[in-house]
Amino acid sequence: MTGLLIVDDEEGIRRSLKKVFEKEEYAVFQACNGADAVRLVEVERHLIDVVISDFRMPGMDGLETLKAIEKINPEITRIILTGYATMESAIESVNARIDGFLTKPFDNWELKAKVREYHLRRRLKQFVSDQVFTAIQQDKTSLRPRSQRVAILFCDIRGFSNLTRRFSPAELAEILNAYYFSPLDNIIYEKDGTLDKHIGDSIMGIFGAPVSHENNAYRAVCAAIRMQNQIRQGNRDLAERGIALRIGIGISTGEAVVGVFGSVRKKEYTVFGAPVNLASRLERFARSGEIIICTETAAEIMQQVALEKLAPVFLKGIDREVDLFRVKADAGDGGFDSFSVPVDLPPNGYDPPVISAR
Repeated sequence: MTGLLIVDDEEGIRRSLKKVFEKEEYAVFQACNGADAVRLVEVERHLIDVVISDFRMPGMDGLETLKAIEKINPEITRIILTGYATMESAIESVNARIDGFLTKPFDNWELKAKVREYHLRRRLKQFVSDQVFTAIQQDKTSLRPRSQRVAILFCDIRGFSNLTRRFSPAELAEILNAYYFSPLDNIIYEKDGTLDKHIGDSIMGIFGAPVSHENNAYRAVCAAIRMQNQIRQGNRDLAERGIALRIGIGISTGEAVVGVFGSVRKKEYTVFGAPVNLASRLERFARSGEIIICTETAAEIMQQVALEKLAPVFLKGIDREVDLFRVKADAGDGGFDSFSVPVDLPPNGYDPPVISAR
């Protein structure tokens, strides 16, 4: 159940809001001023997810209250409710990184919808595209932990340690942000995937959660193809600096547990299970310029994507032989050919994949 704190010096407003949100299965807390609200959050920080505060109150005003609450728990969604809406107050709210701005008098239906939207956006804006976010708004249960069939994508730079030796931290950050993280993250979004996390120079994407489609595996593979094409395109610019980024990608499909996990200090929408471990191993197995996928992924896309079956291998951490496939081409996403690694660009080094073979 979502915990919601109402902060307003007018008892009638608090009572009216409490009635509205209790019907929506919120656990409602109340405070008549900013100081009481801050003390309540200090005690109940694990139970309060959303705070709606009046803008003008005796003592601490709404912005001061919400700023203090953010210091206690930065994960709380913070919303200003006021009957004195001005451009100045709106600008102040934006500068204070307030999640939502509502005005009195309010319509109950609109108020509920806006609070839900602000809370979801707060939790998901770093993970999913706008179109996925819109779909999530229609389903209140989509973020709860559950079993779900998903396709997991891992992408990693080959020869990354060599890059760290060649460039200063500032130069490395500029290169990675402009030519790796930003364009490849956007590709995951464009294919309706969820950006799970960055792990060093590795990117992890989920296709099939929180919003699932019939073609999750295909969208993951299409994203991988576009990623390889994007890297090749970026390397044309980087050639002047003597750099050529190389990436390997692994994709696995299967049942996993998805949902929001974490602590009061850090929560994230993520996934656990065998497909995650396998995708990570496949990414390590992939050579520069390759996309390696598992049998289940191959079964779902072989009518749409050209594949090459590889000899079974034993991967580290997996106690059985694994059948692998290499993605060769897909006419719908740029004619990617995994055997056509650019040779007209200077190499930046290559770290061989870590595998355990028998």
